[in-house]
Amino acid sequence: MPRKLIIDADPGIGDALAITLAVLDPDIDLLAVTATAGCVDGPTATRNVTAILTLLDPDKRPKVGACEAGDAGVGPEFGGEELDWAAVNGPDGLGAWQLPDVELYAPRDSPRLLVELVREHEGEVTLLTLGPLTNVKLAAERWGGFYEALGGLVIGAGSVEIGGDATAAAEFNVAADPLAARSVLTGRSSKTLVPLDVTRRPVLSPSAHETLKGAVRGGAGELLSQMLPWALRSNHQHFGVEGISLQEPTALAAAVRPELFEREEMAVDVETAGDLTYGMTVFDRRGVRRWQTNTEVVREVDAAGVQDYVLSVLAGDDLADNGAGAGGTR
Repeated sequence: MPRKLIIDADPGIGDALAITLAVLDPDIDLLAVTATAGCVDGPTATRNVTAILTLLDPDKRPKVGACEAGDAGVGPEFGGEELDWAAVNGPDGLGAWQLPDVELYAPRDSPRLLVELVREHEGEVTLLTLGPLTNVKLAAERWGGFYEALGGLVIGAGSVEIGGDATAAAEFNVAADPLAARSVLTGRSSKTLVPLDVTRRPVLSPSAHETLKGAVRGGAGELLSQMLPWALRSNHQHFGVEGISLQEPTALAAAVRPELFEREEMAVDVETAGDLTYGMTVFDRRGVRRWQTNTEVVREVDAAGVQDYVLSVLAGDDLADNGAGAGGTR
């Protein structure tokens, strides 16, 4: 039976790729995609989600949660240190794709839609977050039983050992709203964190990208043809990655292909005051731990397995079996 899934996202090329995979994967029942401000502002995130789902045109159309407020980026706290996310993802967040004019009919704000769907499918829904945790915090404030009614909460955010990408210390999704991240991560709810240490490892090689060009059809093929060449260039220029980072698809895989990952119970908090460490995820790793564990953290990944998952969903099992995605490390 397909897994009921909601994705909370701020698309972003990586988020768009993960959404595309979730739409195409027959093992996923994608109930909704809720927009949040992050690497793009709230209205742009809403437009991007709507445009992606309109282009993919699945038989069962996921609902869309709207975000009408919220700026892009992580604010002035970093003194201009932040990356130019428009350069990383493209002027509208989706590479070179010229988005069509799309509009939501009777839009519902994202936290409200999250609460409605989790109430309706109590105990059955996995919520995957690919952006800042603003909507999750707001949904939990709106309904006190929100966390308990989730079937699972998988968070693509933070880092354990390798520093950040927004700054030397902070990963972007946490840095964009540290107060929300702290509220969600230190809460008593059951949750799985998929940190940058793990999501950076699977990489779609340039040769696999070339193979994909002629293998993905329809709206998905059109979307990938506009996004992935941009991602290939920007990953090299901004992150020193030869290939296309599969950060967000890795977080998706952690939610729907758990056998590809190893996990550890850890204690985490978020820095909300430091000049250099604002937005940093801090883990108690002392020999005699003083903090109580509060989060299941993904620590190892079968990178080749994630790459094969991406390729098999996009272009069929034969492409994955031929090893087109080889690359990345455990």
